[in-house]
Amino acid sequence: MALPIPPKTASDPPRTHSAAEALTPLITSTYRSSDIQFYLNGKKTVLNNPNPHWTLLDYIRTSANLKGTKLGCGEGGCGACTVVLQVPDTQSDKRRIKHLAVNACLFPLVGIDGKHVITVEGIGSVENPHPLQERIAKLHGSQCGFCTPGIVMSLYAMVRNAYDSETKKFHLSERDIELEGHLDGNLCRCTGYKPILEAAKTFVIEDLKGQLAQESTSGAEDEKLEKEVKAFQNGCGSKASKGSCGRPGGCCRDGPSDSSSNDSRSTTSTPPTEPVSSSDEELIPATIDVKKEPKADASISGATYAKPVKSKEDSDGATEIKTTTSLDASLAGSKNGVPYIQFQEYAPGAELIFPSLLWKYEPQPLCYGNDKKIWFRPSTVEQLVELKDAYPSAKLVGGASEVQVEVRFKNSDFAVSVYVSDIQELRRTVLPSDAELEAAKEIVLAANTPLTEIEAICKDIYAELGKRAMVLEALRKQLRYFAGRQIRNVASLAGNIATASPISDANPVLLAAGGTLVAENKSQQKFDLPMSKFFLAYRTTALPPDAILSQVRIPLPAPEVREIIKAYKQAKRKDDDIAIVTSAFRVRLNSEGKVEDVCLVYGGMAPMTKEAPKSKSVLLGKKWFSSETLDAGLTALSEDFDLTFSVPGGMAHYRKVLTLSLFFRFWHESVAELQLGEVDEQAIDEIHRAISTGSRDNHNPFEQRVVGKQIPHLSALKQCTGEAEYIDDMPRYEGELFGGLVLSTKAHANLVSIDYAPALEMPGVIGYIDKDSIPKEANIWGSILKDEPFFADGKVLHHGQVIGMVYATTALEAQTGARAVKVVYEELPAILTIDEAIEANSYFKHGKFLRKGLALDDKMDEAFARCDRVFEGTTRFGGQEHFYLETNAAMVIPSGEDGFMEVWSSTQNTMETQEFVSAVTGVPSNRINARVKRMGGAFGGKESRSVPFACYLAIAAKKEKRPMRLMLNRDEDMLLSGQRHPFQARWKVGVSREGKLIALEGDVYDNAGFSQDMSGAVMDRCLTHFDNSYQTPHVFLRGHVCRTNIHSNTAFRGFGAPQGMYFAETLMYNIAEGLGMDVDELRLKNLYEIGEHTPFYQKIDHDWHVPIILGQLRKSSEYEKRKRAVVEFNARNRWKKRGICLIPTKFGLSFATALHLNQAGAYIKIYHDGSVLLHHGGTEMGQGLYTKMIQVAAQELGVPVDAVYTQDSQSYQVANASPTAASSGSDLNGMAVKNACDQINERLQPYREKLGRNASFKQIVHAAYLDRCNLAANGFWKMPRVGYTWGDTNWDTVKPMYYYFTQGAGCSEVEVDLLTGDHTVLRTDLMMDVGNSINPAIDYGQIEGAFVQGQGLFTMEETLWTNNGQLFTKGPGTYKIPGFSDIPQVFNTSMLRHDNEGKPLSWNHLRSVQSSKGIGEPPLFLGSTVFFALREAVKSAREMNGANTKGWSFDSPATSERLRLAMGDDLLKRAEVVRKEGEKNFFVTVS
Repeated sequence: MALPIPPKTASDPPRTHSAAEALTPLITSTYRSSDIQFYLNGKKTVLNNPNPHWTLLDYIRTSANLKGTKLGCGEGGCGACTVVLQVPDTQSDKRRIKHLAVNACLFPLVGIDGKHVITVEGIGSVENPHPLQERIAKLHGSQCGFCTPGIVMSLYAMVRNAYDSETKKFHLSERDIELEGHLDGNLCRCTGYKPILEAAKTFVIEDLKGQLAQESTSGAEDEKLEKEVKAFQNGCGSKASKGSCGRPGGCCRDGPSDSSSNDSRSTTSTPPTEPVSSSDEELIPATIDVKKEPKADASISGATYAKPVKSKEDSDGATEIKTTTSLDASLAGSKNGVPYIQFQEYAPGAELIFPSLLWKYEPQPLCYGNDKKIWFRPSTVEQLVELKDAYPSAKLVGGASEVQVEVRFKNSDFAVSVYVSDIQELRRTVLPSDAELEAAKEIVLAANTPLTEIEAICKDIYAELGKRAMVLEALRKQLRYFAGRQIRNVASLAGNIATASPISDANPVLLAAGGTLVAENKSQQKFDLPMSKFFLAYRTTALPPDAILSQVRIPLPAPEVREIIKAYKQAKRKDDDIAIVTSAFRVRLNSEGKVEDVCLVYGGMAPMTKEAPKSKSVLLGKKWFSSETLDAGLTALSEDFDLTFSVPGGMAHYRKVLTLSLFFRFWHESVAELQLGEVDEQAIDEIHRAISTGSRDNHNPFEQRVVGKQIPHLSALKQCTGEAEYIDDMPRYEGELFGGLVLSTKAHANLVSIDYAPALEMPGVIGYIDKDSIPKEANIWGSILKDEPFFADGKVLHHGQVIGMVYATTALEAQTGARAVKVVYEELPAILTIDEAIEANSYFKHGKFLRKGLALDDKMDEAFARCDRVFEGTTRFGGQEHFYLETNAAMVIPSGEDGFMEVWSSTQNTMETQEFVSAVTGVPSNRINARVKRMGGAFGGKESRSVPFACYLAIAAKKEKRPMRLMLNRDEDMLLSGQRHPFQARWKVGVSREGKLIALEGDVYDNAGFSQDMSGAVMDRCLTHFDNSYQTPHVFLRGHVCRTNIHSNTAFRGFGAPQGMYFAETLMYNIAEGLGMDVDELRLKNLYEIGEHTPFYQKIDHDWHVPIILGQLRKSSEYEKRKRAVVEFNARNRWKKRGICLIPTKFGLSFATALHLNQAGAYIKIYHDGSVLLHHGGTEMGQGLYTKMIQVAAQELGVPVDAVYTQDSQSYQVANASPTAASSGSDLNGMAVKNACDQINERLQPYREKLGRNASFKQIVHAAYLDRCNLAANGFWKMPRVGYTWGDTNWDTVKPMYYYFTQGAGCSEVEVDLLTGDHTVLRTDLMMDVGNSINPAIDYGQIEGAFVQGQGLFTMEETLWTNNGQLFTKGPGTYKIPGFSDIPQVFNTSMLRHDNEGKPLSWNHLRSVQSSKGIGEPPLFLGSTVFFALREAVKSAREMNGANTKGWSFDSPATSERLRLAMGDDLLKRAEVVRKEGEKNFFVTVS
């Protein structure tokens, strides 16, 4: 939330003497040590005077072989940097240890003194993994893997803390895993979270070699959870086999778990794929078991290799074994197409122990630093007070969750920083005895007690005192949803209070409760500061500069007092999100039920936490249980918080209605709790989650020896142990330099001057490059059309445009140097939105359109004349940030000769990287080797936008003849990499009175940004998916590509198709509502039939499965029954509404009209020992392409999977590789791999015949080598049939645009809180037609991950700009993607296997690799089922409230704000904010 500039503090100004004068005597007398002493993964370590700018993450990543801890965001919002601190439990009277998950990117390095730091490498390795690492890998919980180490460490802390070493019992439950916030500080963009939760839950199901303690619950939230609707825990979960309960640890009814795969003979070519048995409606789970030594399926793991060739050796020598290999994480086997998975046992006694010497640790005062920054670590309150007295400006640091964000993103210095979290007097809260507690009039908390401990304290006291301690339950509830667990483990109330954030979650509770702060300084000793007088202005408090907060006193009412206090918060996302509005309310009634005292406090409604004075005055003395009192309170609140339309932070109407809604809820809840009378209890309950369940149908009737098996991602275990290497993990080169980008701070401006001289004077800075560093003609690039400069030249066209690059000896120095470059701008008017672009006629040349039927003769008027009803509207679709966890990164190593460079880049596109590095360095492409081993996510964002970063480094590397490296910070990446295109459609559709589509016309606009990138191609795919799955005879669609002053938008999973299908479904709802027809009936009536043609004249052939999928999913999801139940629920509930929908998808596979990209190459080399080296043009970004391609090769060659190895993707191995995109990676590269295998098999056939069918592969290869047979092959494949040309409407000659369609359907049911706009997804069922899956586990991961990413797209992910063109949403603090608690509560996925009669389907006609289908992008649109279900829920609310439900507009994303503002209720009308002339919304949405 943007906030006003603060006034100057009312406190005394700091003393004027310098830091050196003030602090040198203290250093001399007290702070004599600069050594930080700690243990790292069991090893004692001492750091002497380390870099004072380092966080814990900076230190860890400079250490050898400790690269598993990642930098994902730098603000504690993603969890990629999570490590565990093992420390004594100071709150316990016993000698116990606890494990704290913390964000290393925020945690001060000084804070590890006296602690045991555990990183992901410390708990296990590939050779000896921790059971947690193994289980996540084997249950497919790691895809790109960049987030995985952080998730592993969060779970590790939870599992370790759950075990009581004295009682040998575990206090662990599924509730602990999901509902207690242990994972709310971790994000994953790939998996959809479900397999990670399933892996974690195996620790509950299995006995962990100890006894599970009885689970107990307490607290108001727990009581509310008991009221959850049981229908979604019983009967709506996973559909397991009738013969098995689906227990993750195995069921007593499970059959033998022996693998049948060993019986399958190794084939050397692909046999026709036939099902093992027909499927029924059951979803069959995998069989899971725990063994001391898990085994591996011999058909996929355990290859052996021949010894080296000796002179005159014959083929018999190949029987000797040189070495063996095995898969890191292998299946144990499978039976009848059902995978069998074995885990190793978990033994708590084998865990890392707490170093014994740390029990004797006594903290000593520390001081270290340099002439720029210095750290102090006092060990007593007396030392701290003395330091603050000597130098009041010293910055006190606890968890650093606020401080480090200011350092990193606001360039704050804090030259003198003081770490206060190790002072036990400030940290340890001493609770009264049980007897004292009963009589206590207040609870006194040590101000620096970590929030996690405060949560536990509040919960325990509330359980003991009940409603007397209601204030503590209110505080606990607010803290539970404050930040992530990693931050709560180190942050404190003192920090939360002193930062004086206007959206603080704790401050309203403390203020409403009448809390008091105890402060200390040298002159006054201890003194009280009432919370009611503490906040003076924005970020300004009454705390004197030389004082500290030592205690927080929270009063408790007497047992007989009739008092209620409650707290509420609304944010964009329930977990780990800052508040939009936060509140706390307290009311005390006399014996007559009249208001004796009342306090209504809000955050997010003013520059500081604020009480409502008018409301208090109005309510005092009134009878509380009276509708007149409620009405008076609502009216007074509207006056207390009368926001203007242009209020900083935006959302004026939403914030104001939340003010009323939260008070409305409190009034109902307080009346109910005090038993004053009957109220509508539906207004009380907030949205709560149940424990998630769900299933996959793990039975694959098409399974072969290798292909079709659910082999875990081949890098999964490495990713879980931190051993998987990404660009920034690669070892440093001698002389290596780091880049720091100079970025525009304006959206549109002339560059008046650029002065980089100050940067060159900064420590460590070596040089600077910009447009003058390369020839003018080389300063241009673009993925399709070359229209974008590498460096701004005379003008900047968007906020964040690259002006130059500073390079230095460290990354921190380079970034500091970049900030020192002085740029003078002359600002120009900026175009941001599609509407502004239309008004200014600001477009890129495009000119593509689709015509069908009467549109061919420009007779759309005639087409609409044939319609009984015509509907028109404008629909908007917001953008989406990729938010891959690994930001763009690159490294360039120049050679000393011939201009050769090795270019490592986190890119999907080695060819384009190679080409443009070649262009800017002036050497041919054969001297540039572009390489990528893996990416930490990409989703299209690294298809083109990754290219410039490699080019910047190459320019600098050529200039300096030194290696260069760059990894963007999260905010830089979000500024530069573009996003999913915002769209707008202005449409007109005509139908018959029966609901048959007749005519469709529309103008479709996308916001390209300042350059074209791939915006035209995205528009083309949008137009070709505007039909979704529906036949319209007459169509005229026109595409317009808008030129604006925002970053250049680019490819993103779906590439325009989700936007097109969203428009199609929006039309369906508008038509159905206009006709008064059931939307499902309308859909079925208009589905394509075989033989019909799309608007681009592609024939719907016999591969059309959408009707079958809809029928099967309707049955398996019990759609009709649940649809009726939703109607009944909505009729009974006024303040909660549900919605449900069932939507199909049809996604075209190929690079469309970019025909030249529909090709691929592969290169297979077989060594004489029998090992196979595979290269292909595809890149690995977590989607499992390497795994699938190796499975294809292993199947074709007849070898185990581990016999085939892919090192990386590089342009020196496969030339002219198409980008890994368009969901075609498996199709293109798989067929190329098969082609290479076919060549090899043809050459080896004589040796197979000669040596017999029992000969091993290494024997056959050995014999072929001795016979001088070529054991290398270049495979190639180009996609046949496709070749559509825009404008070709000849039925006889037109070629298909797409090779085939991947189809599917989704059904989602939601529940919405009408008072806040909050919602939850109760259940989702997905079914996809993936053909014959090469690896069902990987495909399921793609389905679930794409769905959750789509769910985010259509609900919470909203990109915002300020009015001057600054991107506001540039990090996890302001941009929210779904977290663990956002996925459907019941989440079922399945694959199409058979027709409606139960007969197996065949996909052999596809002519695709192994008859499979691309799956990366197609499921994403099914996330819209959540959006349209929400739309149905809102429609029900509007009907109830008498608002219009015909032709009403509801645009994507369905944020809590949009949902609440669409309800049409009286509170909404009372809270209306009138827009005055000239006022603008604080934020801009650019669709």
